[in-house]
Amino acid sequence: MTKFDVHILGCGSATPSLRHLPACQVVNYRDRLLMIDCGEGAQLSLRRSRLKFSRITDIFISHMHGDHFLGLPGLLSTLALHQTGGTVTVHIQEQGANLLRNIMNVLCRDTSFELKYNIFDPVKGGVLLDTKSLKVTAFPLFHRVPCCGFRFDEKPKARHIKGDMIAFYNVPVYRIAEIKGGADYVTIDGRVIPNSALTTDADPSVSYAYCSDTVYDERVIEAVRGVDVLYHESTYGDDQAHKAAPRGHSTARQAAEVALRAGVKRLVLGHFSKSYEDETPLVAQAREIFPDTVAAHEGMIIHVL
Repeated sequence: MTKFDVHILGCGSATPSLRHLPACQVVNYRDRLLMIDCGEGAQLSLRRSRLKFSRITDIFISHMHGDHFLGLPGLLSTLALHQTGGTVTVHIQEQGANLLRNIMNVLCRDTSFELKYNIFDPVKGGVLLDTKSLKVTAFPLFHRVPCCGFRFDEKPKARHIKGDMIAFYNVPVYRIAEIKGGADYVTIDGRVIPNSALTTDADPSVSYAYCSDTVYDERVIEAVRGVDVLYHESTYGDDQAHKAAPRGHSTARQAAEVALRAGVKRLVLGHFSKSYEDETPLVAQAREIFPDTVAAHEGMIIHVL
């Protein structure tokens, strides 16, 4: 099976606490590390998670609040000291790219790797990364500043070849790729061998969505519809629900409503207010609406597959 894991490096909000670090996580897709947000403490969490800095190829920044961004200059500075070659692409809005360029010009103007900026409009969103097997899309969220979420979708996978049947029909090697793609095979004498006789079903493609800071908004429901795992901010519980919308955040119950209406399979709550010393009540509130809910914690690994 393809590796598709999400490592939670930080799931707190606003400021670090003794329980949680600011927002940061890493998608490990086939040993390619894709970082989402980079709050303070990200480097230590990377070390604790035994993730290799050198495998980070892309960093996606949801918005320009410090708890989602301030760990990035330090991480890039460390990479500049130790990483040789390769490319790291920071996907970020224009304001953030300008700020980061200025910071890097002061901290380490010359890096031993290529640092690229993919500037996008968080209001419009769009495709940020498109590889042979994975597509990453940004979609608008609704916070106090321009903000976006990220969706990671595996592309359809190839069907599995039946080796004995391939041998039986003497299928040439150069035809294998198209058969794995779903094509039938026509023999030399004109017989059509249906694809179902030569292959079995492909492994399922899966998806993951990350919703950082946002109020409850039905447009988010459409953006994350049908994903296998949804990480959704749940800064507050019912006891502080009155703070959510004015501060541009959601409650655990609202996160569950998004998960239910979007038809996702699993919900992971995160971005917790430091006022909570126990997220159990938040999980309980969410489970009243969406039973398959868990709370994120530093060091947690979510197996999307």
